[in-house]
Amino acid sequence: MAEQARLIKKYPNRRLYDTRTSSYITLADVKELVLSREEFQVVDAKTTEDLTRSILLQIILEEEAGGAPMFTSDLLAHMIRFYGNATQGMMGKYLENNIKAFTEMQGKLQEQAQAIYGENSPISQDLWAQFLNFQGPALQSVMGTYVEQSKKMFSQMQEQIESQTRNIFTGFPFPSYTPAGKDETTAKTATGTDAPAENPTGKGGRAAQK
Repeated sequence: MAEQARLIKKYPNRRLYDTRTSSYITLADVKELVLSREEFQVVDAKTTEDLTRSILLQIILEEEAGGAPMFTSDLLAHMIRFYGNATQGMMGKYLENNIKAFTEMQGKLQEQAQAIYGENSPISQDLWAQFLNFQGPALQSVMGTYVEQSKKMFSQMQEQIESQTRNIFTGFPFPSYTPAGKDETTAKTATGTDAPAENPTGKGGRAAQK
């Protein structure tokens, strides 16, 4: 049987208790569990609510606060804007799949390098860095092409929606509209439905003909 996930309880005093070792641990100890790829779960000692995500977020905040941060302010702002948006679920899945694929490539390359050069060989340790240096420009080119194609597809969708909207509304008979500020005589004259009004003095056309 597979070994159960390591259970860590969080008490109201914010202390973390490792049930496997029967001892209190720190956030740094939890980080070591993450680095060693050990399965664990953090729960509230009183309510048994799952707090694993919040603990992992705390670790990320500490890492971002010290040393070299991974996320820029612009990236974080973009991520915040995705919350509550229709694309929130899609973006989360997209990031998760890409990180998994990246991690799998790293693991396979390290396994092959260790099998050839040995586990502690400097060559095997530098291969991943060499791979990233080689693939960096290629990955940037692929991402640039992907973004341009996405923009083009979005523009095509907008044009298609506008065309469908025009086709829908052209089938509706809209009543004629007389702009405000124009009297009835002027509107009729503009449409050519009636002749110009006669001279109100009764003089004009007939007198001129005589």
